[in-house]
Amino acid sequence: MRLGAPVAEKSTPEAWIHAIQQHQYRAAYYPLDAQADSVTHQAYVDAAKDADIVIAEVGAWSNPISPDDNIRTSAIEKCQRQLALADEVGARCCVNIAGSRGTEWDRPHPDNLSSDTFDLIVETTRNIIDAVQPKRTYFTLEAMPWIFPDSPQSYLHLIQTIDRKQCAVHLDPVNMINSPRRYFDNTSFLKECFSILGQYIKSCHAKDIIIRDQLTVHLDEVRPGLGALDYRTFLTCANQLNDVPFMLEHLPQDEYPIAATFVRQTARTLDISL
Repeated sequence: MRLGAPVAEKSTPEAWIHAIQQHQYRAAYYPLDAQADSVTHQAYVDAAKDADIVIAEVGAWSNPISPDDNIRTSAIEKCQRQLALADEVGARCCVNIAGSRGTEWDRPHPDNLSSDTFDLIVETTRNIIDAVQPKRTYFTLEAMPWIFPDSPQSYLHLIQTIDRKQCAVHLDPVNMINSPRRYFDNTSFLKECFSILGQYIKSCHAKDIIIRDQLTVHLDEVRPGLGALDYRTFLTCANQLNDVPFMLEHLPQDEYPIAATFVRQTARTLDISL
């Protein structure tokens, strides 16, 4: 396994690698987008290779299933550009969420879990992958609480229906813990995620979650170690995969070292190297 997190310094390949190594990370988010030239990209790729840093993911954050034609077209083009970039730099995956049928790209909508939306996600994802035909990387759809994929089963069904070799899984189990049932039995849920999706997982997001004592149901994302996620099971299952990146996210920059310390201490009790 390889622990990673965002770093603030990325102005040059040398500064980027120094910041990663300073925190003893062994995986990284790719710091550039497709607008940079090939020479610049190669300099960052070479720096990562020389330092034995795995490029975990290239983000393609956008709404390729938007009901707005202009937004949808622009988002699909962005996904294609970023997937091509991920292939160029040898990232483990290019990641986006499926999107939303509403005006906000990452929010709930009444149509998000309809069969028509499932079909639209399939068609859109095929479009993105077929346009690029990546050889070294994978296009992945990160799960969300209110859009497909929202469970290990729906994730597997989506991948099988898309039916593209370069479509895989970016596992963020916290985003699928959308009920008290999954929250309180998250140990079993984590095992289910890896049992069903393990062969497709290319990278993981490492977060935590807590349920609040108020009606109706309030589930909040929190820093690893401050919630109820069974990190011993999460790390044990992830460690059974082949050198998978384990990426912290969504924290203020000064909290990443705290989160990393918690993950490392938990891994140490399991004799897992990060």
